Amino acid sequence: MRSKLKIAVTSVLTLVLLLLTAPVAPKVRADYVPPFNTVRLGLYTFKSDGNVDQKSFPSNNLENVSGLGYGYEIGYYDGSREFVPIGPRVESTNTVTAMIDKNMTYDRAANAYTEGTGGDVVVGCYHLRLNETFADYDSALAAAAALPDSFVRYQNGSFLVLSGQYISLEQASAASVDAGFDCSIDSGTAYTVVLVETGTNRILFEYDCGTASSLALRPLAPEGVKAQTWHRKYRYYGGFSFLRKTGGDITVVNYVDIEDYVKGVVPWEMSAGWPKEALKAQAIAARTYLMSNIYRHNSEGFDICNTIHCQAYHGTSRADARSDLAVDETRSQYLVYEGTLCQIYYSSSNGGASENVENVWNENLPYLRGVVDPYEKDVAGTKATDYYWKKTYTPSSLASLLRSKVSGLNISDITNVSVTYTELGNVYSITFSDANGRKYTASKSSTRTIIGGQSIRYTVNGLVPGTTQGGSYFVNGGAVLESLDGAWVQGSAGTETLPSGDVYAISGRGEITKLEATGGTVIGGVVNTGVNSDGYYVFSGTGHGHNVGMSQWGAYSMAMYYGKTCQEILEFYYTGVEVVTAPRVGE
Repeated sequence: MRSKLKIAVTSVLTLVLLLLTAPVAPKVRADYVPPFNTVRLGLYTFKSDGNVDQKSFPSNNLENVSGLGYGYEIGYYDGSREFVPIGPRVESTNTVTAMIDKNMTYDRAANAYTEGTGGDVVVGCYHLRLNETFADYDSALAAAAALPDSFVRYQNGSFLVLSGQYISLEQASAASVDAGFDCSIDSGTAYTVVLVETGTNRILFEYDCGTASSLALRPLAPEGVKAQTWHRKYRYYGGFSFLRKTGGDITVVNYVDIEDYVKGVVPWEMSAGWPKEALKAQAIAARTYLMSNIYRHNSEGFDICNTIHCQAYHGTSRADARSDLAVDETRSQYLVYEGTLCQIYYSSSNGGASENVENVWNENLPYLRGVVDPYEKDVAGTKATDYYWKKTYTPSSLASLLRSKVSGLNISDITNVSVTYTELGNVYSITFSDANGRKYTASKSSTRTIIGGQSIRYTVNGLVPGTTQGGSYFVNGGAVLESLDGAWVQGSAGTETLPSGDVYAISGRGEITKLEATGGTVIGGVVNTGVNSDGYYVFSGTGHGHNVGMSQWGAYSMAMYYGKTCQEILEFYYTGVEVVTAPRVGE
């Protein structure tokens, strides 16, 4: 009995020991899985600064890039973003225009159609419609062959045959008398899209399914050739949909594979000649940004736009073998935090330190933590030529600027400007005061836009030392001080009491510096400036952008001068993230 008990106890102890020493299984988490492989890009036109210029047009031209395809297949994109052909193909021309269904005239100088009936090329919007519907395109095409100047329209799942072009109901009515076939007068709807051969009035096809679906074209190409298509001076992969969501002008939507989209973003957000690891970091960031903002423009009928409102994207026009390789080497890679796709941001440069997202916008994300950036100094003012910036205003012009930006603001010539800083040295709030005691305070991201600045990293009138390197000093206390008696500052070297009558600041390294302020007071974390001797307010800053997330110039420097990998770059700017490879749908 004793022997058996000893064996049993030994076995239990052994089992417990094994359980205690066994490796702990990793925490189970779900990896990110993208919902689809194809994205929908609204192709807006843009201003010189990259912002939205125009969203839709009465006509839109397409032309296949020479040598990479010829002609188009016609159909629509379904809810799974798959192209559904409906029968017709355009193989007689490589230049087509999709336009609204109104009387349109061709402007040769602009190579565009506009509403009107003047000129030598006019597309009339009134037609004679054969009073018969067809279930398939081939049947409709055979019927159309027997009629003059005829074409086919796809309408709500059926095919119609139309004949002739007229610019008025009266002309169409007169023509119907002698038509010789059973017909009705037709002028389409607010959702009809007309496809013509560019520069002519030859109607190739019409499409009208209301808001259920939109006309789509997919470029034809030889086997093994990847077609590219010209649209408004840029080349794009993928297909195109012509959207009249509210019955107005047409917005062009580019349906393209995620990886081809990223190849169109990277060389517009960075130069294709930058170091490969920086380009790879940008590729992962761009892909992650895309999928975390995938429904940003869903109400408009697509995912995201092609301007800096989302990400700069203009197809293949700046891409080369280097930028394409950076995308290929990071294929399907995303940034996640604890298994969840990250909502990330990036900008040109941060001026010396990025910022916690909650100090810039109204959100708080654990991986968007600000960091002091030692890498930008290697490109500041040299390669990054717009790194240093300055805005100068008189008290009157500064008040005028504020009134122009804040509706209903009643403020006169500015007599005082005060700034509060974050622990990283970026501006958190800025308060403007006039002689009547009226004040206006801007905070977070608006501290940049309110003064027309490039970043939230700046000083006013140079009263805070270290501005050229983006350094900042902080005075602690939390309330406006009526007197400097007993004022104190806190730094890494400890707490120091300030002598009465002088204004001091202390750096993060504990270095105390006397500030030569004129008529100012000290507030918690603030230097109140007053007007300097020559009567101007001078805002001097570093960096270009919103200061959240990755610095593109910092990534350049990390890769070029410090040999950092794309993963090291991303892990520096995004706290606690992982780079994961996500499976594609169907793969």
